[in-house]
Amino acid sequence: MVREFRLVNEKGQEYSLMDIENYCLLTDPSGLGYSYSTEYEQIDETFFTNLRKLAQGQINGTINCLYYDNYRALVDFIESSESLKFACKIPYKSGQKEYFKDVNIQSIEKTQIQTTGTISEPVVFDCLSLWYEENTTVYTIEPVQNEIRWDFRWDSRFTDYNTRNLQFINRGHIEAPILVEFDGKVINPRIQLYVEGRLYQELKFNITINEYEKLLYCTKRNEFYINKQNTDGTLEDLYSLDVIQDFANINEIIRIPKNKSCELKLTADNDVLNAKTTVWTYYKAV
Repeated sequence: MVREFRLVNEKGQEYSLMDIENYCLLTDPSGLGYSYSTEYEQIDETFFTNLRKLAQGQINGTINCLYYDNYRALVDFIESSESLKFACKIPYKSGQKEYFKDVNIQSIEKTQIQTTGTISEPVVFDCLSLWYEENTTVYTIEPVQNEIRWDFRWDSRFTDYNTRNLQFINRGHIEAPILVEFDGKVINPRIQLYVEGRLYQELKFNITINEYEKLLYCTKRNEFYINKQNTDGTLEDLYSLDVIQDFANINEIIRIPKNKSCELKLTADNDVLNAKTTVWTYYKAV
């Protein structure tokens, strides 16, 4: 098993970097690790760290294409995409894992030199993020064909669906942002983060999300938002005093801390029948 590389855009479309016949083959990749930019101050014979920050990375390599058509297809894919992710699948002893890094294209050369019978050109991607995993959990309750129903004469309930739980330990190198999606109908939804068994953060919404609408809550560093997706697909900003309860006294940005036993709870005044959570776990190197 070997590493596998591909590009993914915001629509979920992919361009393989492992198929020289139909796409292209990336060889000699470098810049997949990380480094720090550090400044020191000297006092006598001792050096003290004055400024230390993570340096922006670059992924370099060589793009190999059998045909000019593939080279052109790669350029068209990049230029038709609003955002790009560089995906890397790594074979560990315990099995394969896939990681992503947000990137911008810096350059693809076009020298026309073919020494091996293929079109081989240097490529450079500027890194916009650390490596990260996408961990998605979907909660859904839908009618099942030929399901058995009972007409009970007394109060009964098999499962309480007004709270959905996700237990998670962030093994990454920074706090993990989340995306929570509530599908309507849901009344006054709430997001709670418990750390080591204690309530750490709670975000309450004073709103009803109707059927075929969604509540979207995202805490990624470069795209924080609280939106309602209407039935026609348009987005409505919900970041306001009228929607968020106790607005002045809360930290509305929920991220999962490192190396602690955490539980994310989705709850509401009614049953949470359809919801989805995504946790992005970030790593400086993988």
